Amino acid sequence: MRSDRVKAGIERAPHRSLFKATGITDADLKKPLIAICSSHVDIIPGHAHLDKVAAYVKECVKAAGGTPFIFNTMGICDGIAMGHYGMKYSLASREIIADT
Repeated sequence: MRSDRVKAGIERAPHRSLFKATGITDADLKKPLIAICSSHVDIIPGHAHLDKVAAYVKECVKAAGGTPFIFNTMGICDGIAMGHYGMKYSLASREIIADT
């Protein structure tokens, strides 16, 4: 499994300790680790519901036999960026998000 690179073998004991500190069990570590990216933020109306979407996806990953982790990326809103200097960076910021 690709995720064994960070969870299998004696040399990965420190990595496993970090997982276990979040409540992950040995049984969870035997399953594929699945990352779920969310851009949920309260200030952008189009992103305010994405915490619920990510939670639903997390439950689906569990049901399918994986161990899910949610991580965040920045949320960009052209409506908030309009009318000031920051609007020049709205499109460029999407490239940064896509490249990370």
